[in-house]
Amino acid sequence: MTTWNLQQTQCHFLLCNGGSCMKQGGEEVTQAIRDEVTKLGADKLIHTTRTRCNGRCADACVVIAYPQGVWYKNITPETGRLLVHKHLEGSRLEEQIVYSYEREFIASGLSIEGIAKG
Repeated sequence: MTTWNLQQTQCHFLLCNGGSCMKQGGEEVTQAIRDEVTKLGADKLIHTTRTRCNGRCADACVVIAYPQGVWYKNITPETGRLLVHKHLEGSRLEEQIVYSYEREFIASGLSIEGIAKG
């Protein structure tokens, strides 16, 4: 089993590969983000992990960035590539943010408040 050296990692993208995201192009988004990271030589700076459902199906495709704690909605392959550039610059893809730990949910587009966890 591979063990990645994460000492230089600045950002970790959690790429939703749950059912709704996959129906909205999740595989293409995953590949676009990973291809852009590789193209830019940023493999040591940005780590990616496929996840199962992240519980924001109405916002598909969902990508979560840590340690920033930013949840992105409606990510396409094009916006996914842009997301890589934004995080390398230390900024964000503001128009796609559905939630950030620094602020409340953003009410726009398909974003919904969601249900409370037990």
